[in-house]
Amino acid sequence: MYDFDMFVDPALLQDPHERVRELLRDAPPVFWTPRNGGHWVVTGFRENYDASRDFETFSSEIYPRPMMDGMRAMLAQQIGHVPLPTPINLDPPDHTKFRRPLQLAFSPKAMLARKEEVRSLANSLIDAVIEQGHCDFVPDIAEPLPVQVFLKMMGLPLERSAEFRDLVHEFMSPPDTELAPIYRMRKVADAMKGEIESRRTDPKDDLLSLLWTSEFDGEPMTFELMEDYAVLLFIAGLDTVINGMGFGVRHLAQNPAFQEELRANPKRIPEAAEELLRRYTFTVPTRRIAKDVEFAGVEMKDGDRLMLFLPGADLDQREFAKPEAFDIDRENNVHIAFGAGPHRCLGSHLARIELQVLYEQMLARLPTFRLDDAKPTVFHAGNIIAIDSLPLRWD
Repeated sequence: MYDFDMFVDPALLQDPHERVRELLRDAPPVFWTPRNGGHWVVTGFRENYDASRDFETFSSEIYPRPMMDGMRAMLAQQIGHVPLPTPINLDPPDHTKFRRPLQLAFSPKAMLARKEEVRSLANSLIDAVIEQGHCDFVPDIAEPLPVQVFLKMMGLPLERSAEFRDLVHEFMSPPDTELAPIYRMRKVADAMKGEIESRRTDPKDDLLSLLWTSEFDGEPMTFELMEDYAVLLFIAGLDTVINGMGFGVRHLAQNPAFQEELRANPKRIPEAAEELLRRYTFTVPTRRIAKDVEFAGVEMKDGDRLMLFLPGADLDQREFAKPEAFDIDRENNVHIAFGAGPHRCLGSHLARIELQVLYEQMLARLPTFRLDDAKPTVFHAGNIIAIDSLPLRWD
């Protein structure tokens, strides 16, 4: 056992990845914490990798299917259809079936075709702040960039950007009741309801229209399943890459010599982006123990919760030599920032393009930028380790 609260641990909110290094030093690679009702935390690389691939033991269905169906049926009487983020909250073979329609849409080729669109958006956001000599990177650049990319992919109107950014903030804030996440998912689905419905009869060149053409075991797409997909794409598409951008730009702002190195040789930016993902991994997926099991030397019980603490995995010295060092020349940099196994991040190709293009344009367009000493960086924690505010300055 190790006493650790992944939501409000003070050191995690002060310097998150330094606290992760302390966890790796002071706690076992798999431990039980009594916080938040009690749950397992997996910090080791090999342990995270193995658990991520063993979906029969470590289930992404946070409640057993009969229980989940019962809860949804009960709540449907109050709020209508209860969206279930699909396919992220399913296990194979259902996960495989429902992930298939998204595979082509998020393929490397399809995402590469969006690269110049991402570049144009990044430039427009930089244009808005460059002359003032400072910005808060997260709300000014990191949030609106993926939001606008997402809206274009889904076929949602860009004039609703502010509305969707507010929904991101609300969705990711700490829940005040046990059912708050469900009500928030319903709110997200409601925000897209009109657009989802219109694509059924008036298809366009967007992801919503593509999904309407999908069939499953010979059965056509339903409106309820479209809402399930929409909630997943909203959560994954709008929040995750924001955090990668925040930690990456924070590292650059703290290391002006490295900025100059990349400005002199921008072809190394893709390598830098990968090492930044490893050094500052930020996602903490949840799993349910689906059966009694001995794992990594501990006894886990059916129904226990387990957190895949991926930030620890990518700082595990058993896997990476001098993991705390940022090394752009690191050999065999096989990190798991995007997860492993069947649930490996579907949007990883798009995330890489967004990260690389953002770094390219900030380094090309801005002079040497630094952290604003007068304004602190603000973090939050939980299933995502994130930066809420990152004030920057440049001359």
